Amino acid sequence: MTILDTSVVIDKVKLRKPINEDVTAVTLVEYPKIVYYKYFYGGIIFPIKQDFILAHRLQLVLLKIGKPQAFSDLLIAAIVINRDEELITRDQDFNYIAKAAEKLRYSMKVKIIQP
Repeated sequence: MTILDTSVVIDKVKLRKPINEDVTAVTLVEYPKIVYYKYFYGGIIFPIKQDFILAHRLQLVLLKIGKPQAFSDLLIAAIVINRDEELITRDQDFNYIAKAAEKLRYSMKVKIIQP
């Protein structure tokens, strides 16, 4: 399945488009109205211990290359990687995270779209 980043969710809500994709608990916190959106048909994926561990490992790599990232983005990326899903986002910073994942021998599927 596909996971939407918060920015994409907000865009879809503004356009009153249905959301069939999943979101993470990060989006639930960043955009709490999602649970009341009548066209939200996806699920909410909550992080587990392994997600936090992978987010930490990704940040270590990113710190070494001088590109530290926000905790929320690292957690979203870890959830996506650990579940072998694809992330759809507008945030270019996920390219750095995907490169860090490669250094750790993980593959992160990310599709960056324009607004």
